[in-house]
Amino acid sequence: MRNLLVAVVATVGIVVTGPSAAYAAPSPGAVEDQIDKAWNTLEPVIEDYNGNHTKLTKLRKQQKSLAKTLAPLQKQVDAAMVEVRGLAVDAYIQGPPTVATAILSGDPDGLADKLTLLDQLASNRKASIAEVSKLRDKYAADKASIDQIEAEIAVRDTDLQGKKTDIEKEITKLQKLRLAAYGDTDASDGPLRTGPCPVTYTNDKGGRAAQKACDLIGKPYVFGSNGPNSYDCSGLTQEAWGSVGVHLEHYTKDQYGSGTPVSRDELKPGDLVFYWSDVHHVSIYIGGGMVVHAPHTGDYVRMATIDRGPIAGYRRPG
Repeated sequence: MRNLLVAVVATVGIVVTGPSAAYAAPSPGAVEDQIDKAWNTLEPVIEDYNGNHTKLTKLRKQQKSLAKTLAPLQKQVDAAMVEVRGLAVDAYIQGPPTVATAILSGDPDGLADKLTLLDQLASNRKASIAEVSKLRDKYAADKASIDQIEAEIAVRDTDLQGKKTDIEKEITKLQKLRLAAYGDTDASDGPLRTGPCPVTYTNDKGGRAAQKACDLIGKPYVFGSNGPNSYDCSGLTQEAWGSVGVHLEHYTKDQYGSGTPVSRDELKPGDLVFYWSDVHHVSIYIGGGMVVHAPHTGDYVRMATIDRGPIAGYRRPG
């Protein structure tokens, strides 16, 4: 990551800190080229953070669910053990003490090993107690596995949170590039809405998702955001499709992997368009060779031509 940030600093520095005689008034086109180059280095890290944090959130939900399941199972085992000990006391009073000693000794988790002895006292209870014990042990093992994975991902999440601070510093540098070219304006090169949006309207889920994306034009780009007041690229597409009841993860690679592949000739409004070989950017198709996307910091949700970068593929959610 340090090398990545050095590379971005170097990229940004070409315009921000270069000789004033050579770069006193950078053209908007030159600035956009610099921003695109730097942003395509930063955005994969941002999407990595989104994906990792999504996994962490899911794992923590699983932990809570398993803990809730384990508690009543443990209570059933504890209650069964109390009953078994009561039977053992009766056995002590009524029969040889060696039987009671065998049942009462040892850890309760070793109950299954003593079920043969228990058969003499409570054969009708043996199966139910054994099944509860097995079920409890299974859930305990599942939770232990989840706990281990969660701990590993939590470490990575903390690491990425730290990197987030560094990324935001570089984002500030990118914003300075925009101000150098455009002045203290809305930092947009042309209108955000270049024509009818959607270009082609359809009243299916895809068409309505495209319409939702169009309704969000003008919202600012914010790293890691999925609304309602700002968005990053995968947060925008998640919001658009969520408005028609289709859940997408807040992570470009998950969205790429979950949709149905379509060809360019098959594109319909609402289909997702993915960019770059590592699939770190996504937009939503609105018809007529146009998309809506959240480009990068300092910019806003906007319309753009579909060929805004090298296309990795097309997917249809739902």
